[in-house]
Amino acid sequence: MRVAHFDCFNGISGDMVLAAVLDAGVSEAAIRDAIASLGLPIALELERVKTCGIAALHVNVVAADQEDYRFLPDVEAIIARSSLTAKQRELASAIFRKLAHAEAAVHGMPVERVHFHEVGALDSIADILGAAVGLDLLGVEKFTSSSVPTGSGTVKCAHGVMPVPAPATLELLKGVPLAPSAVKGELTTPTGAAILTTVVTEFTDAPAMTIERVGIGAGTKDFLDRPNILRLLVGTTHSSPASDTVAVLETNLDDVPGEVVGYCVEQLFAAGAFDAFTLPIQMKKQRPGVLLSVICDAADVAKLEAILFAETGTFGVRRTTATRSKLTRETIRVATPWGDVRAKRGERGGLTVVTPEYEDCAKVAREQGVPLRVVHDEVRRLTASTRAGPGA
Repeated sequence: MRVAHFDCFNGISGDMVLAAVLDAGVSEAAIRDAIASLGLPIALELERVKTCGIAALHVNVVAADQEDYRFLPDVEAIIARSSLTAKQRELASAIFRKLAHAEAAVHGMPVERVHFHEVGALDSIADILGAAVGLDLLGVEKFTSSSVPTGSGTVKCAHGVMPVPAPATLELLKGVPLAPSAVKGELTTPTGAAILTTVVTEFTDAPAMTIERVGIGAGTKDFLDRPNILRLLVGTTHSSPASDTVAVLETNLDDVPGEVVGYCVEQLFAAGAFDAFTLPIQMKKQRPGVLLSVICDAADVAKLEAILFAETGTFGVRRTTATRSKLTRETIRVATPWGDVRAKRGERGGLTVVTPEYEDCAKVAREQGVPLRVVHDEVRRLTASTRAGPGA
């Protein structure tokens, strides 16, 4: 499996991510073309620098300051008219949506009313769009990250002087392991945190991988005692195919009609959730409620979170990662007396499990006037005596 690991030695920001992917070998022309397709007055300046003696790439986004605020739909419209691929547009939109939800939570307002300050500026749009394109062009299947240092002290932003990490950054880093840092100032920005938490599915300081390339992106600040860099390690891992990492989303609901919860579950499955289910729970003030849980691929987290927020009106979604042991799987086709039926076959350590596909079995049962359980039993009988391969 191809993987990329963020070594957040000194935090992470949008321009550091963009510089790191370029330094890791992503086509400069591809990113310049993508940004040019936005039709905005943005240019990139790339410079080789040294920070505390370490060579790195620094990216400077040249763009005029703009006084007008941009709302999430404005930014999404900019992304929609770009030349990015569908996957790149979805990733860029997911990063912006994550930022919008963080700002909404911090300010206690609906997502639609959140306007972007620094994030909606042209330089930040370039950072996020360029990072989305670059991360996609790395061609990796999984992103991991080290613990994240945020810095300390205070930072001046659009809302005045704020403690580090800034409120939006803190909201974005919920569930992320933080690393201690004595540096006075902001090491991890909201943009950097949004990019990181959108793509990363596992946090580990020592990734098990064979490194092929290293991209080093430099930030704008200079420190006397440490290089201000983000390292991006790209390579392969040889983890067992019988395990993987999934994202688990959860939210508690006590004021949502059952029909709405059911509809939400349908939407989650349609959007690619591996599983979605509810459990009865007792909430505060003894109110009965439901726990809505979703298991999904990390790449689908932002999309499925958006469905949870939109359909349930929840004020928060918990997100964790879990390592999943599983059977190696394949889809087989079993020839029954009534026609072909698909089934899933899984194997692990000499154990074989076959599960007939419900829709195929139900179709045969309806058309042939055979009880559903009889079709199920026949598929299991046929696969128990022979290893039916694809097309059998």
